Amino acid sequence: MIDVRRIVVVGLRIPFFRLAKFFIEAALALIPAAIVVGFLLMLATALVAAALGSHGFLARHWTS
Repeated sequence: MIDVRRIVVVGLRIPFFRLAKFFIEAALALIPAAIVVGFLLMLATALVAAALGSHGFLARHWTS
């Protein structure tokens, strides 16, 4: 039989500057992650555009 215990956290003490430092570090870590995600989205968009070729909506619209 597994002994199951429930824990309830009623308080958490984090100094303000330590919390501020954490949020600043998280914001700085977001920059390279956003660059990588943006590059992957750009690559996916390029692949879809290449797959559609001249039969895509924009190609038909602009050549008319």
